Order: sequence, then structure tokens, then C-alpha cells
Amino acid sequence: MNTDLHISFIGAGNMSRSLIGGLINDHYPAANISATDPDAEQRQQLATALGVNTYADNIDACAKADIVVLAVKPQIMATVCQQLAPALHKTKPLLISIAAGIQIQSLEKWLGSSQAIVRTMPNTPSLVGSGAAALFASKTVSDDQRQQAESILRAVGLTLWLEDEQQMDAVTALSGSGPAYFFLIMELMQTIGEKMGLSPEVSRLLTLQTGFGATKMALESELDCAELRRRVTSPGGTTEQAIDKLLDGNIDKLMNEALNTARERAIELTKLLGKS
Repeated sequence: MNTDLHISFIGAGNMSRSLIGGLINDHYPAANISATDPDAEQRQQLATALGVNTYADNIDACAKADIVVLAVKPQIMATVCQQLAPALHKTKPLLISIAAGIQIQSLEKWLGSSQAIVRTMPNTPSLVGSGAAALFASKTVSDDQRQQAESILRAVGLTLWLEDEQQMDAVTALSGSGPAYFFLIMELMQTIGEKMGLSPEVSRLLTLQTGFGATKMALESELDCAELRRRVTSPGGTTEQAIDKLLDGNIDKLMNEALNTARERAIELTKLLGKS
């Protein structure tokens, strides 16, 4: 990615800070990064911690930007976009939206249909450099701009492109909400370990390391998760007994219902937020 490009983050919340930190760790010059925040103390903290330029005014921050990352809450995205639209119409930067539930057609309505827009859905592990983000580009986004958007999101984890924007609702249900599913499983395992006589600290560490180790094995293996599960499930052993109990309880059906419920809610919120 060309490090001469100026990137402006509209909104300096946790996700923006993680992306900025990831870029700087990848040796992107802090002098070419700007961020906005209405709070003077927050701006000072950001400038001190990361060395980036900070602004109170969104329009000022976008004046020289080649890439603008829209990182405000979905509920105020329409207002922010409409405020920025006249200035962005002149400069034509690449626009990257990380606001959940805001479709490209809504962004084009507020910003203009000629703007190059990438919509993305990063998840909270991005805060520790282990995120997963799906991206979708409007027809006006060039190949170079796709690479620029991917480079920014790749600074904090895995990136994947979607060819159908409707798939973003499934992404929201799977990887967007997904960390909470794993947290719940680990919470339950830790609690049950304590009930079986382990100390809270022993149960916690064994649970977390097991989750980490299983994920690392899956990422580094050429085998899929189903085969990895079969290989650690010895016939007649303890693992088989536990897995059978989970399947007897219809865990597969429950997970299917849970993810589809999340997806349906994502569709509802997308329709609601698009009416802003």
C-alpha cells in the first residue's frame, strides 16, 4: 500500500484506534493518519499515544484525505455523511464504512452515487490484532482502491471479499456476533470445571488455553473442523461420550437457530438504519 496516502478516520472509537494501531505497527507513517473526536481530552490522548493528527471537525479532517474511514455509530451515520457530502464530492476519496447495518445504497443516497465506497464488517478481536473482516465494494471502487481497503483491514486480521452485499447479514451473524458465542462456551466450560472441583484460576486457564489451542490447530491444519473433531474422538472414550451428549441435545439445531436469529435481526436493523 502506498504510504504517501493520507487516511482520515471519522470517529476515534475502539475500532478506529485498533485500525490505526495496526497500520502504525505495519510501519504506516502516523503523520499521514488523522482522526476526529469531539472531546478535546480524547484527541489529546490519541495524539500522544499514537502520534496521529487529530481534529474536532470532520470536514477539516477530510480536506486532504485520500481515504476516509467512516467509523461513527450507525444511528448518526446519515447525519455525518450528509454533512461531509459536499466536501467529499469535490475530493472523491475512497470511503470505507465500518458501521454495522448500513448498506451501500444508503451511503450512496447520503454521499452521492459516484463515490467509491467499501463496506466492511470487522469484529471485536480486531482490537487485539486477530480480527476477521468481510468487505464489499461498490461498482465505482477501482482495483487499487480495493487493495487499499484490504490493506487497512488486514492490519488487524483476516480479510475476505464478498460478491453479494446481502451476505453481509450472514457475516454479521457468523463472525460479527461470533466472538460472543465462543465467550459463552468458555464461560460455561470454566463454570462447570469449577463445579467439578477445579479452582477458578485453574479452570479458567485450562479453558482459555484449550480454546486457543483448538483454534490454532484448525487454522494451521489442512483438515476441516469435522475431521479434526473425529481425530480427537476415540471410540468409547470420554470425548465421544461428551460429543454424543451434545448432539443428543440437538446442539447443531440450536446453533442453526441461533445464527439464523442473529441474521434475521441484522436484516431488520439494516432496513431500519437505511431509513435514516
